[in-house]
Amino acid sequence: MNIECTRFRVKQGKKEKVNEWLGFLNEHMEDVLVTLEGEKMYVETIFREVLNGEEYLYWYSVQGTGGNEVDESEHWIDKQHLAYWNECIDDTYKPVDLQTEVVMILDKVRDSMK
Repeated sequence: MNIECTRFRVKQGKKEKVNEWLGFLNEHMEDVLVTLEGEKMYVETIFREVLNGEEYLYWYSVQGTGGNEVDESEHWIDKQHLAYWNECIDDTYKPVDLQTEVVMILDKVRDSMK
């Protein structure tokens, strides 16, 4: 199992496009959830923060091993998600992986993730 929380910086001037992107994901959640199964993505959460005038998105995920990569997906929702990603995420900023210190998952939940 892979548990991550990673910070990505949003490109300047893309606040409204990020609003659109996150709204798109929320509005199409049924299709989003279909794609997560193939990725063995058990939990994926996006957080948003403005820090010192810069906007960041954080991805928190709990993923099993051997799942499909989102960039290899042919599903329309993943293609749109990646289009938003390419438009909004600043690729000049090195993503920051936060350090995992404690993982609290009930055994019965962990067992269902195998």
